[in-house]
Amino acid sequence: MIISRTPLRVSFAGGGTDLPSFYTQHGGGAVLSAAIEAYVYVLVNQKFDRDIRLSYSKTAEYVPRVDAVRHPMAREAMKATGVTEAVEIVTVSDIPAEGTGLGSSSSFAVGVLNALHAFRGELLSPRELAEEACRIEIEVLKEPAGKQDQYAAAYGGLRYYEFQPEGTVNVQPVPLSPQEREDFSRHFSLFYSGLTRSANNILSRQQERTSENSSTLQRMREMALETRNAILARDYPRVGHLLEEGWKLKRSLADGISNPSLDEMYERVMAAGALGAKVTGAGGGGFFLVAHPPEKAADVEQALDGFRKVDLRISPTGSQIIFVER
Repeated sequence: MIISRTPLRVSFAGGGTDLPSFYTQHGGGAVLSAAIEAYVYVLVNQKFDRDIRLSYSKTAEYVPRVDAVRHPMAREAMKATGVTEAVEIVTVSDIPAEGTGLGSSSSFAVGVLNALHAFRGELLSPRELAEEACRIEIEVLKEPAGKQDQYAAAYGGLRYYEFQPEGTVNVQPVPLSPQEREDFSRHFSLFYSGLTRSANNILSRQQERTSENSSTLQRMREMALETRNAILARDYPRVGHLLEEGWKLKRSLADGISNPSLDEMYERVMAAGALGAKVTGAGGGGFFLVAHPPEKAADVEQALDGFRKVDLRISPTGSQIIFVER
């Protein structure tokens, strides 16, 4: 039995510039993203018979062969790793599995690949895991996805990612000591909006408008570097203002990124003393990220009374194998 643990992520700036439609045509992209202490767990176990059993979110599958597996990522990960029979795969998540804007689908992709490779006695590097997950999601499954989620899941920590026009990715850590990570967390809160959405629909519309939105996306790319530099300077008010600017720009990229419920959440937290706020991920629902002075945390939480709060704590590690039993 093998169990992998893979973090979810929160993107602070640059989201959308990691899409191939932008970074291949406009000089590259850049994202600042943090893996957080909320995880997807994937268990892989040898089955007595030759069939395949999958259990995930809302359903389970019992099939005789890999081509019959309905879950696209699980099916292609099994093919890629050569684990195509006599296997049981079970996945659980600390946070709702879909539509939350925390990169859960890519965390699953990285986690299931990590677990299946370990099942075969192979240990891949973070880069190898991220690249394989990107290849399957973007090239094989033709998802309208970017690359930041796979890299954040594989590498962990708070990192600045540069997406080069030819497809390579530069990964730069943003160094924070354990105490500085605690201080970082005190300046941010995550709230679950209760709304879920299909990221693919929003991302597809966004990709269709890449040329139209090129100047906006170029500014968002610049903001990823500015946000990194502000964090390195421990200038959290500046981070909050960049978060606010980024949300206003992001809303213009495609229809459906915001809605009246999310707009109301934004107005509430800003009135309570927040420095900036945005919806995580593609938009339309999921989690709401709020930047605030630590002394305003209680006021922000009171303003969103009724919405579940999740602590934003940086996970210093990416996808890991946490249990092995032969």
